[in-house]
Amino acid sequence: MVPASAQESTSASMIGVGSSHVLDTYITQEKFSGTGITFLNIREREKPLKRWNNVIEHEADLSISKDRGHSSDMLEGSYNLYWGRYRQWRLFDDRLQLQAGGLANACLGFLYDMTNSNNPAQARFSLNLMPSAIANYGFNIRKQTFSLRYELNLPLVGLMFSPNYGQSYYEIFSLGNYDHNIVPTTFVSAPTFRQVLTLDWRASSKWSVRLGYLGNYQQAAVNNLKQHIYAHRVMIGIVRHFTMSSRL
Repeated sequence: MVPASAQESTSASMIGVGSSHVLDTYITQEKFSGTGITFLNIREREKPLKRWNNVIEHEADLSISKDRGHSSDMLEGSYNLYWGRYRQWRLFDDRLQLQAGGLANACLGFLYDMTNSNNPAQARFSLNLMPSAIANYGFNIRKQTFSLRYELNLPLVGLMFSPNYGQSYYEIFSLGNYDHNIVPTTFVSAPTFRQVLTLDWRASSKWSVRLGYLGNYQQAAVNNLKQHIYAHRVMIGIVRHFTMSSRL
């Protein structure tokens, strides 16, 4: 058993493949569907005798999709940084850990229509504050140790970059014509939703094997433009466990 005064940390690195669904009416009214790949790293640090934990997540995504007529190809890429602070509760002899708090999220990405010469690209940048909850449940099957984890992130408020309807990037960056290009967002105008479900098998005191699902649903309706990127990923990876003694 980990000493009560120890600091426990885990670092999970996963890679996943699955479907992507893309819409950005600044580029085209067409909807695109295809396949994407995602790298996700989750680092959690906690002190059992403390009430608050920290979580840092790095998520990088790349996908290629086609329109419904299979005549156009869309390339999408993004990087998301999540920093979370959680209040924790431990129940049932520490088998169940519940956490509630919030995340700060920074997203940077792009869309590129590889067959469109008129407004072929769109830049993506946003900052968000998101209520969040995490549940961990540990259990044993035939002397093997497993852990089930579920994370839910919901929208609240934020800021995002967006051209206005009919506005070109040349007008924004070369002519300096600002037209509500930094837009405040809420859970109404940008109802972003994200969930991560994983199952760990504890292979040793320092390593676990992790399988899971990532669903990241990013959408917004601002400046008379609509966009969404829905990503569904089946994830696989490893988890490293660290234990460091700390002073009470």
